[in-house]
Amino acid sequence: MYETTVLIVGAGPTGLTLALDLARRRISFRLIEAAATPFPGSRGKGIQPRTLEIFDDLGVIDAILAAGAPYPKFRTHLGRFSLRAGSLGSPKPPTESVPYPNLWMVPQARTEAILRDRLAELGSEVEFGKPLTTFTQNEHAVEATLSTGETVRADFLVGCDGGHSTVRKTLGLRMEGEAVDAKENPWLVADLEVEGLDRRDWHSWPFRKGGLIALCPLPNTSLFQFTSKAKTVEAGIEGVVHKVTGHRVERIAWSSVFNPAVRMVDRYRVGRVFLAGDAAHVHPPAGGQGLNTGVQDAYNLGWKLAHVARGGPDSLLDTYEAERLPIAAAVLGLSKRLHQKRSVKRGDATNQLALHYRTGPLSSGVTLGTLHPGDRMPDARLDDGSRLFDHLRGPHATELVTPDGPRILIRPDGYIAHIGSTPFSEYAGEPTRQIRATIHRHHPRAATGSAASK
Repeated sequence: MYETTVLIVGAGPTGLTLALDLARRRISFRLIEAAATPFPGSRGKGIQPRTLEIFDDLGVIDAILAAGAPYPKFRTHLGRFSLRAGSLGSPKPPTESVPYPNLWMVPQARTEAILRDRLAELGSEVEFGKPLTTFTQNEHAVEATLSTGETVRADFLVGCDGGHSTVRKTLGLRMEGEAVDAKENPWLVADLEVEGLDRRDWHSWPFRKGGLIALCPLPNTSLFQFTSKAKTVEAGIEGVVHKVTGHRVERIAWSSVFNPAVRMVDRYRVGRVFLAGDAAHVHPPAGGQGLNTGVQDAYNLGWKLAHVARGGPDSLLDTYEAERLPIAAAVLGLSKRLHQKRSVKRGDATNQLALHYRTGPLSSGVTLGTLHPGDRMPDARLDDGSRLFDHLRGPHATELVTPDGPRILIRPDGYIAHIGSTPFSEYAGEPTRQIRATIHRHHPRAATGSAASK
């Protein structure tokens, strides 16, 4: 029997993020994936500003930025005429507090490849073609059986295995919620090569007889992401695209049919087993929230698992559900509204920078200007010219000491744990990295209210 600290089931963006966080903390794990080969499609292509900050911390931001591009402008086709409009949100320049202010487009398959490459740099890899069959748990460990017949004993198991999660089903947890379109009218998404179609714009035919179709050029590829109601292409994608665009489909690289829904579980933890990402909550694609919320689930859980694995109090793991479940509920509500309105407006509502843990069990102390315990700590230029994010990068917690003000204790995941006069020599079992500096810029106003009020 193989023994490890954490067994991660599912190697999409959520599972890969958790694996990277554990790897840099030197916590043993295995990352298994049911599919025999990596995911080939573009499905979760929008990376929000907060997730870009996480990718900065994990050491992959340069590769992510190189692989992607800003979202293109929309071109709406009306018969022989077309109208060019704005993109998903007005582009904003970087600021000292928000270095990555804009939604960034990267096909999901490329994002996953970048995360796998980084994981390989840290000495680990994905084990493809190893579905989880079942598992049992007791107060000491989880014993999991793989389809290969192998048994793995782990201190903890994390289900990052998507909307059809084997982990969730084995736990007996149900996804509660609703479909946001009629079940008999699913959507189709596909990656296509279309000969000669202009790649500068995101093309849409909203008033086409039979329903909307759209073609979005995918950066650094020869592909477009095609979306439509599935019933509108019963005669075949190639024929529909040629009829509407006048251009020939040269290749269909990947396709999938899905029913948009907003659903989530009411528990993220059962004993030593946790759920993250689509295994815990599923979103319609509007607003680009699904992949990003899953990545941030993993980012919240990783440092807590590491602390407990090193002997910290088990109660810390209960804060994962306490902090992330309200966030998922709020984001699901936002995704539903955007889908139903068919709105293209994006920006502050979807960038996830304002989501916070103010009412969570790990937030304490006083406010400091616009900063509040539980807020995301903004980037800043320090008096020595360095960026605050450069000091935060890595698995440690950070204590920022200003000459005439209280101390700011910043958690390993970049959120403010405490503002006050009490010094912290360590946090989550690790020595804190102390910075003595003056911040010369005001921070942007943090969101008010709880995450669930968003």
